[in-house]
Amino acid sequence: MSDELYQRIAPDVKLGQGVRIFAFTNLYGCEVGDHTKIGTFVEIQKGARVGARCKVSSHTFICEGVTIEDEVFIGHGVTFINDRFPRATNTDGSLQSEADWRCVSTLVKRGSSIGSGATILCGVTIGAGATVGAGSVVTKDVPEGAVVAGNPARIMRRAEAK
Repeated sequence: MSDELYQRIAPDVKLGQGVRIFAFTNLYGCEVGDHTKIGTFVEIQKGARVGARCKVSSHTFICEGVTIEDEVFIGHGVTFINDRFPRATNTDGSLQSEADWRCVSTLVKRGSSIGSGATILCGVTIGAGATVGAGSVVTKDVPEGAVVAGNPARIMRRAEAK
């Protein structure tokens, strides 16, 4: 059976050339750059952008407001957050709608690597060539070339030159 039978790719998705998308994915209102690979069980929401030559591993959630530049690696089960104060309801008990909250953007710069199981809180920038260790919780900006790990993620060292 073809993977296309198990994909939901909305008509408003902009896909670059040579994009590979595996089964059980959900993409809507987003952009994916040339030659990027999207793994199984990945959701990419409206307004999110994934650059060219990226690898997004399985079980990852990329929400509205996230921009991922070119040549970024995203490990398995990475979660991005876009709301600083999430609530299900308003003070009157009614369910919140899109009008009741503010999307806070996140930027992952070129050549970065985010390890499996990391959580990236909203409003941060992960610098070019930075590495986020598996299982880390990123709560503030990560400098270019830094290696961070932990909860909250802290700088462990500078990345080695390639």
